[in-house]
Amino acid sequence: MFLWLAFEMTGAVNRTETLPGCQPKCGNITVPYPFGIGATCSIAEWFNVKCNNTFNPPKAFIAGNLEVIQFLQSEVRIKNAVSSSCYNQSGTLVDFIRRWIDLTGSPYTFSSTKNKITALGCDTVMITRRADGNTSSGCTSRCHKRELVIDGSCSGIGCCQTSVSRGLNLFNPFLGTINNYIDVWSFDPCGATFLAEKDMYTFKVSDFLNVTSLVDVPMILNFAVRNQTCEAAKMNSTTFACKEKSNCYDSIDGTGYLCNCSDGYAGNPYLNEGCQDVDECENPDNNPCEGLCTNNQGSYSCSCPDDSYGDGKKDGTGCTKRSKTVPVLQLTLGLGFGLLFLLAGGSCLFLTIKKRQLMKRKEKYFRQNGGFLLKQRISSQEGGVDSTKIFTSEELKLATNNYDQHHILGQGGYGTVYKGVLTDLRVVAIKKSKLIDESQLGVFINEFVILTQIKHRNVVKLLGCCLETEVPLLVYEFVSNGTLSYHLHEIRDALMSSFSWEDRLRIAAETAGAVAYLHSAASTPIIHRDIKSANILLDQNNIAKVADFGASRLNPLDETQISTLVQGTMGYLDPEYFHSGLLTGKSDVYSFGVVLAELLTGRKPISFDGSEEQRNLATYFVVAMKENHLSEILEPGIIQEGRTEQVLAVAKLTKRCLKLKGEKRPPMKEVAAELERLRGFEKPSRMQQITEESSSIQYEHGELYPIPSSSYNTDGASGLYSMEQQMISSMNFPR
Repeated sequence: MFLWLAFEMTGAVNRTETLPGCQPKCGNITVPYPFGIGATCSIAEWFNVKCNNTFNPPKAFIAGNLEVIQFLQSEVRIKNAVSSSCYNQSGTLVDFIRRWIDLTGSPYTFSSTKNKITALGCDTVMITRRADGNTSSGCTSRCHKRELVIDGSCSGIGCCQTSVSRGLNLFNPFLGTINNYIDVWSFDPCGATFLAEKDMYTFKVSDFLNVTSLVDVPMILNFAVRNQTCEAAKMNSTTFACKEKSNCYDSIDGTGYLCNCSDGYAGNPYLNEGCQDVDECENPDNNPCEGLCTNNQGSYSCSCPDDSYGDGKKDGTGCTKRSKTVPVLQLTLGLGFGLLFLLAGGSCLFLTIKKRQLMKRKEKYFRQNGGFLLKQRISSQEGGVDSTKIFTSEELKLATNNYDQHHILGQGGYGTVYKGVLTDLRVVAIKKSKLIDESQLGVFINEFVILTQIKHRNVVKLLGCCLETEVPLLVYEFVSNGTLSYHLHEIRDALMSSFSWEDRLRIAAETAGAVAYLHSAASTPIIHRDIKSANILLDQNNIAKVADFGASRLNPLDETQISTLVQGTMGYLDPEYFHSGLLTGKSDVYSFGVVLAELLTGRKPISFDGSEEQRNLATYFVVAMKENHLSEILEPGIIQEGRTEQVLAVAKLTKRCLKLKGEKRPPMKEVAAELERLRGFEKPSRMQQITEESSSIQYEHGELYPIPSSSYNTDGASGLYSMEQQMISSMNFPR
């Protein structure tokens, strides 16, 4: 209603929204400049509107085949594209529709603030890919009974949602399934995914059987003109799109700039004389003045009649009738002293109230951020956290320049990490958790308690925390040289990364030693649960430091398995853990095996480049070993640089770590000892040295550069493809 009124007011002032001589409407859709029907009626080719008169009423299209529902001031509302896949009772794909929208090279982007990506179904896995082919985001929707699915709830049971990344210009979704809908076919034979305006869609169970109706849910596109910033565009007055009495502002996605009329004016800022003065005084019964209203160009003024005083404004002092009997001097003195008294008393009262509010707010945040739960957890531990510091919110705000976005090191599943400089000039990493619900609060407390128990040179060190802010904060040592994943996959040259074989073997040994310490030497054994190259940080000397304990689980000494909700990263996740839900230290061994395969081959754990059998690195590596094709997948230069027997020994160790059954994998202690032996060190006992390094620790946030998640792996050529079909192929991404 507000948008409709705004357009009506604009039309009343400017009379037209189009260039002279151009068609103003396509059917029921008003087409405002810079858009236009016909090449000469728009500001540029991308803003041409095709009016298809074969429909009744006619329909408007932009960017080729995007059907417009409404043109807004800085956005376009269009119909969405729904991808779906349906299966029969035996699990055979019987109907598959895949739709994507590619806006690459255009001035359009998908609004990250007004859209959501939604996936429906009780056996649905959805991922989206960026223009560079990497995974952008995804979610999983599962349920085994129709009664568990609730209308209006989209929390992963029958419906899941994920956010749209800022500046996204390619929506390319992939629909997969775990078990081909066999278990849920009776009430849900189909899965679907679409990107749509979040306030325009409410999940209904009936959508399972009527996915085609979802096309009526609109999506929002941002747009901009000229592909320049305002500062650059103003340098050429001939091509500058913003006309008189208008302002220029840069688009939210950095694709160009936009215009709007200045305060006090309304109309179309892209047209000559498009912004016209708004007469605020036009309606005597509805204007901002209580007294006399005078319209000015771009503004207005209020005044009172001669027999009244005041500013004449409705939101001000208004107009008060003058009284001839009022003693002006006495009234003035009385009001003056009264105001002075009220000001002094009010200031004291205000400061007192603010101080109490601040104290209550800090207590609220302490309780909200799990302060009491944290105290309880700490008191139950054998060790303490005396070495950690409780920072104030002012200290951390100063260290990060009030959390300036230029201080952001990275963003992960549980929060944002900032680089900060403390008053003693120490450089630190400050993790600011997202606003968390009750389940995420447990993750934060779990992570803090774990980090206070670990002390190891190859694990990032925790320096302290702050709980008196709206979201909890953790302070760690700063690890300056990025992640192992970044060095292996992002800054490599045409043939290989800058790491030598000696560096790779050392990093592997350091990482294995740290994980073995977590499994064997910590006061309470810890299963990391998310070992991956993105969670291995490197300092200025390329010394490895294991990070990100947000998903870790403490393992009681008398238990070898923990039943838990499956968590981890696709491509690294233990297949046995995925199917059974039973977490053991051997799950970390499998994940570390994938990291070893990355170090040997330079390949990503999941890649959609190449053939289907090459998608999953673990599967591909084990098959290559079995078929004696190891040399074909090793990164060029490793054999020439390193000793052949050393490389082969590491490859065999990698294959053992990637065994399908956990009981056949070596323990991390044995893996660490083998890698140290291969490095040529003759130490009496690597784990003996590890146990001497105490129990208290490290730094957390390793997901500074998140790696796209995807699939899993196996060990043996026959078991390999059966498991791959259950996990990456079993996630059936139809093509």
